[in-house]
Amino acid sequence: MALDPNLATQLTAYLENLREPIELVATLDDGAKSTELDELLVEIEGMSEMITRRVAEGDERDERVPSFAITRAGADEVSVRFAGIPMGHEFTSLVLALLQVGGHPSKASQEVLDQVRGLAGTHRFETFFSLSCQNCPDVVQALNLMSVLNPNIHHVAIDGAVFPTEAEERGVLAVPTVFRNGELFGSGRMELAEIVGTVDELSGGDSAARAAEELATREPYEVLVVGGGPAGASAAIYAARKGIRTGLVAERFGGQVLDTMAIENLVSVPHTEGPKLAADLERHVGEYEVDMVRSQEAAGLSVGDGLTTIDLGNGATLSGKTVVLATGARWRTMGVPGEEEYRNKGVTFCPHCDGPLFKGKRIAVVGGGNSGVEAAIDLAGVVGHVTLIEFLDEMRADDVLQRKLRSLPNVDVRLGTRTTEVVGDGSKVTGIVVEPRDGGDGEQLQLEGVFVQIGLLPNTEWLGDAVELSERGEVVIDGVGRTNLPGVFAAGDCTTEPYKQIVTALGAGSTASLSAFDHLIRTSAPTEEAAMAGTKVADGPLEAGDQIDVPDRAGASV
Repeated sequence: MALDPNLATQLTAYLENLREPIELVATLDDGAKSTELDELLVEIEGMSEMITRRVAEGDERDERVPSFAITRAGADEVSVRFAGIPMGHEFTSLVLALLQVGGHPSKASQEVLDQVRGLAGTHRFETFFSLSCQNCPDVVQALNLMSVLNPNIHHVAIDGAVFPTEAEERGVLAVPTVFRNGELFGSGRMELAEIVGTVDELSGGDSAARAAEELATREPYEVLVVGGGPAGASAAIYAARKGIRTGLVAERFGGQVLDTMAIENLVSVPHTEGPKLAADLERHVGEYEVDMVRSQEAAGLSVGDGLTTIDLGNGATLSGKTVVLATGARWRTMGVPGEEEYRNKGVTFCPHCDGPLFKGKRIAVVGGGNSGVEAAIDLAGVVGHVTLIEFLDEMRADDVLQRKLRSLPNVDVRLGTRTTEVVGDGSKVTGIVVEPRDGGDGEQLQLEGVFVQIGLLPNTEWLGDAVELSERGEVVIDGVGRTNLPGVFAAGDCTTEPYKQIVTALGAGSTASLSAFDHLIRTSAPTEEAAMAGTKVADGPLEAGDQIDVPDRAGASV
């Protein structure tokens, strides 16, 4: 396949940063996919004198066809492998793999890189992805980097749509799904530090304890932001620009935005995608003196001695003179028997990520709002049949979406219907039980996937009764982001703000941060520092989270 000219120009420029020669070793057959892959590899070979391509022969051939390895010439232990053709969202993963195998250094923290090099044992990872999955590249790129840094770590990224039989045999019904040494390692988005910590624990290490000890040494912040979505990023930037000691702790940077595909209502940005926006937010925060604590989950909040303390899941604590809560929201679940048991085994929340795994199959979409109807429309072009189930007597989606949905020949709509159970055979979903909302006999629908699209829940359970929450579990705030606790502010989707939008979260984060600064002025003067200590500008050609615009015909923007 020929790359778009603009994309080819970008890639050629990136490949100028290769420091070591690399080989592209392809395992091919006479099929169309092999021809397509080989055309891509031949084109890449022609972009740099540091790259050579050859076809594997004999024992060197991989069991998966088509596939290819990127190997450092003269150092076979430095290698990553792709099974399939890494375009779409995985094109950036391909570019990074070329650069990193070719000796270009990663910009991940030195501490994490050293941890990767020091991991004990042999680890063979396999990651199933789909080209439309915006959650997959982080996982693929993290494991690729680990395999480059540590010769005892090996990784192959597998396109489940190209190898559907293997995906089905191994029970892969959601992506990304990662196997380690043949056993399930994890499913869903995972960041590098999180993966390294888990591998270290499986190998008998004590990375969690070391991380907790290190965090315990950090002095209190003047503003501590909890959450890394749009509201949290905005709050951190506004605080740091005041020249005060600012910290941000988050389980994953980007929050719910990472699970969003097309974003077309962010003022001044006609079109972007969630992962790109999340990377842009993180890059912007990184230009200021913000102490970012990643891959840590908040577990509790307490107030005393003029400080607000946040308990973390690893046993450590962080504290601040003021705190901005910006923990966002997550997908609401149905809360019925079988749902949790079959999560990622047919029950899923991401039609863009997991839809290709259900090609030709019967599925249900639960929820008749915009998200549910959009999901049903998208899935109808991939799966065999869609049944949309709505609890109310009418769908709540926009009329234009409803008209489109009802025009599709392979979609049924059931209104006034409740889902009471997800059923399966122990390894995967085989159906759901539904019944009329107002009573009546239930029936079992035979299907193989359930896409749940019934709204959001605020991530506030960890707060308990420490701050005032609404009946829906949202943090109660006033017009400037204040909670009922002095010095504690909140912003974004975890609050009583009625409109859950990216643009409103950005504004709410800045408002809460400015309110925190005002609180500091009125209670204890902030430190006398320059408003800006200078900016840190990222160097190098490309890093995880960076984006390359791929024209639609190449798959997607990545």
